[in-house]
Amino acid sequence: MELRDLPSVDRLLGDEVLAAAPRPLATAAARLALDRARDAIRSGDDPGNPVATARAELERLRAPSLRRVLNATGVIVHTNLGRSPLPAAALERVAEVGGGYSNLELDLASGERGSRQEHVAAALCRLTGAEASLVVNNNAAAVLLALAALAEGREVVVSRGELVAIGDGFRIPDVLTRSGARMVEVGTTNRTTPADYEDAIGPETAVVLRVHQSNFRVVGFTAAVSTAELVALAHGAGLPLVDDLGSGAPFDLGDEPTAAASIAVGADLVCFSGDKLLGGPQAGIVVGRGELVERLRRHPLQRALRADKLTLAALEGTLSLLADPERARREIPVLRMLEERLADVRARAERLAGLIGGEVEETVARVGGGALPLAELPSAACAVEEELAAPLRAADPPVVGIVRDGRLLLDARTLSDDDVGEVARAVAAARQRLVQ
Repeated sequence: MELRDLPSVDRLLGDEVLAAAPRPLATAAARLALDRARDAIRSGDDPGNPVATARAELERLRAPSLRRVLNATGVIVHTNLGRSPLPAAALERVAEVGGGYSNLELDLASGERGSRQEHVAAALCRLTGAEASLVVNNNAAAVLLALAALAEGREVVVSRGELVAIGDGFRIPDVLTRSGARMVEVGTTNRTTPADYEDAIGPETAVVLRVHQSNFRVVGFTAAVSTAELVALAHGAGLPLVDDLGSGAPFDLGDEPTAAASIAVGADLVCFSGDKLLGGPQAGIVVGRGELVERLRRHPLQRALRADKLTLAALEGTLSLLADPERARREIPVLRMLEERLADVRARAERLAGLIGGEVEETVARVGGGALPLAELPSAACAVEEELAAPLRAADPPVVGIVRDGRLLLDARTLSDDDVGEVARAVAAARQRLVQ
């Protein structure tokens, strides 16, 4: 076939399947099909049947882009896979609130306008021991808002060892600059002392900032200033301490600070994420002194960064579980996966291996999401052929594993018992496609 032999867009649109589809979608599918055919002809390849290609493109365009994925990577808080899966209680609140109208900003008792923040404020204060709280759309926004409200045009003192960079180019120095504050670095990468802060604080200093080293640790010849020491130092100079915790563990989960502990030693504002170790929706949470939280709430940026009703509904549902830590450990997926017994994980891997003819392999799972970077969670995976990686990503639902040493590992720590059957069916279908 030559280029002149290809049908026109109008001719393709005469196909009964394309003609029955919405015109804009059908036209886009026809044009994509013809583009593919032209590329094939120019490369000396067979362009295939343009009508069949257009029909396939139409189905692809109709399919949702954002899809449920089965996470078999062993990374629990996987940023590329949407971080924390929501607990049932959060999903129920989203369905109830999102399916109709709500009292998002209406005080039902008085009939007057209310605050969207009130729906989660009491629960956040009970969880952390703080006086007040504010929820925005992510933790970067929380830090940006805190610094803009408290330090715009003035100096923020921060340790060089805490100028972290995390996924997709997020860098604390950039956020600090965008807030309008001026960064003053103290100490060195591996050692910062109280004297370094004391020497840097001056008349232009507005805030002392502490940033948790979320996705790395410095070991060896090191020195750092504790939160309690920083509180004393900042308060002695008449300054607030803003503590950016990043992942925001709700309670003791090992080498990860909690907002409650930071508030207890006197931090003035604490910022953390809602969709990492908290196990809820994407959100940036600020807790701390009432007067400072109120300054953030009244700042013009707050409206641009505020959380929507679905985020607040999901967060409210998650916080209802966190009020009972034992229940939270059972019902919040991230916490359940973090603490599940190895024997149960191995049993799941063995069940999957039995269904698909794989081989059980001992692995190490990770927390992910910049949390607990040194933690190694003993795990077990079902190992299958490396060639299955691509067809499994094309499955419905897609299955994402880890390719290592010539095999595809399907880690059972990040799969649920209900996922096993779906993964087995996806593997069988992927193998069938490979032999066709």
